Amino acid sequence: MATDTAGDTPDVLLVGTAKPIVVGGLDPIVRLHRLIEAPDRERFLADVADRVRALAVTHAGNKIDPAFLQRFPKLEIVSSVGVGYDHIDAGWAGQHGIVVTNTPEVLDEEVADTALGLLLCTVRELPQAERWLRAGKWVERPYPLSRATLRNRTVGLVGMGRIGRAIARRLDAFGVPVVYHTRRPNPAVPYRHYPALLDMARDVDTLMLILPGGHATRNLIDAAVLKALGPDGIVINMARGSVVDEPALIHALKERTIFAAGLDVFVNEPHVPAELIALENVVLLPHLGSASVHTRARMDQLVVDNLACWFAGKGPVTPVPETPWPPAK
Repeated sequence: MATDTAGDTPDVLLVGTAKPIVVGGLDPIVRLHRLIEAPDRERFLADVADRVRALAVTHAGNKIDPAFLQRFPKLEIVSSVGVGYDHIDAGWAGQHGIVVTNTPEVLDEEVADTALGLLLCTVRELPQAERWLRAGKWVERPYPLSRATLRNRTVGLVGMGRIGRAIARRLDAFGVPVVYHTRRPNPAVPYRHYPALLDMARDVDTLMLILPGGHATRNLIDAAVLKALGPDGIVINMARGSVVDEPALIHALKERTIFAAGLDVFVNEPHVPAELIALENVVLLPHLGSASVHTRARMDQLVVDNLACWFAGKGPVTPVPETPWPPAK
């Protein structure tokens, strides 16, 4: 564990935008190097690499892979914003003694709120109805009755972590039955567990995805799952774009193999396939699950807290599972 002595100010590389809370929190306690401000990225990195002991990552679009991590021989910790961290090779980092932290819990309720909002928008066609009004069509005739409703649906959650449980609590209040699929059942929740995703897809008509991205879950929701979900099926993705086979989803929406989808995430963000944008039976959001001023401020502060605690010799606040902490003695 790192412990600073007086006069030994740690060097930290800021990777991503210079967010005020992150910069304001770190500037008094570290020597902060802002990669985004470097006119020559490679020369900048070459100048600071040998001194950098930590990375503060403020945007998940920055790929922190082994090639990047190996540039910093004194690197001790990577503090990243967001609950998802598939942009970081945390496994490699852990194997090489580098701590990785994320910002869980502080965004759980916000993401769960957004998930329910996206579900309602998709099921009741609320964005489509607003476009109808704005186009002046209401004066001609009422918006058609929505063909879907929550009243006769069962939601299958793919993932049952903290955010999944927060979503399930909200669905309980709506009177919507909940079941879930994970690799292992969670004894702390009262809902039915499905060991096999395909079995759950056959038994429900709505899938809500709230699970980590990465290699293990890539294209988990494929053509077979979508076919099992059936023509009344709805897919809500609040996880990562990579967990859905995007071409298969587009095909299913076009052919009405499923009824609709609500997507907050995409494979190649911020670039959304034109085929998705053209479809009327899909609701699209620009990855705003946790995007409120309140919640993003708490996330940014946790990035600072992880580094401040680390350099104070107290260890990381929120290490990811791949990080062996506390270290073996």
